[in-house]
Amino acid sequence: MDIQQAKQIVCDAGRKLVKEGLVARTWGNISIRVDDKTFVITPSGRTYEALTPDDIVEVRIEDLNYEGSVKPSSEKGLHAEVYKQSSEINAVVHTHQMNASTVAAARREVPHVNEDMARLIGPSIRVAPYGLPGTGKLAKGTAAALKGRKAALMANHGAVCIGKDMEEAFDVSRTLEAVCEEYIQQEFMKENPEVKKFDPARMHEIYLTKYAGRS
Repeated sequence: MDIQQAKQIVCDAGRKLVKEGLVARTWGNISIRVDDKTFVITPSGRTYEALTPDDIVEVRIEDLNYEGSVKPSSEKGLHAEVYKQSSEINAVVHTHQMNASTVAAARREVPHVNEDMARLIGPSIRVAPYGLPGTGKLAKGTAAALKGRKAALMANHGAVCIGKDMEEAFDVSRTLEAVCEEYIQQEFMKENPEVKKFDPARMHEIYLTKYAGRS
C-alpha cells in the first residue's frame, strides 16, 4: 500500500472511532500495514479530530524504529506483535469501547453468544493477562489471546480488533461491542437463587390488606 494512502486511512479511521463512540479524546490507537516491514500508526497524545497524514508515524515491525519528531503511540509494540502473527492481518484497532471494557475489567472470557460473533470474531473471546501500557508483557499477551480470533479483551484495559483491512477491523469492533452487551445482559439475567426466597403471592396479599383497603 502507498504510505500516504495508508496514513490517510488511519486519519479517517481515528475520526470514525470517535464518531461511533469506540474511543474518547486521545485514548486507543489505530494502525495499518504498509508492507511486510512497516506499518503506520496514530501518534501519542493527539486528538483524533485534529489528525493529519503528517501526524501519522511509520514504524518498523521488527525493531519499532521510526523517523521524525512525531512520537508514535506507546502501544506500537502491541501492533507490531500482532502484525508478526500473520501477513493476512493488515489493520489493528485498539479501543476503549464501553461494553467490551466492562467485560475486560471483569476478566471474563466471552463464550459463544451469537452467530455474528462466531462468523466474524471466532468461537470465543479471550482475555489477555494484565500488563502495564506499552510493555512487552501486554503486547505478547494480547497477541497470544488473538490467535485464531479477530478480537481480544485486555484485562482492565480495553480491546484489540484486527482485520484484513480497516473496514473489517471496524466491523469486528462493532460486533465485539454488541456481543459484550449481550453477554452482560445474559449474565445479569441468570437465575438468582435468592429470587426463590421471595413469595410474590404473599406480597400481593399484604398489599391488598394493608394498602388497598381490603380487610
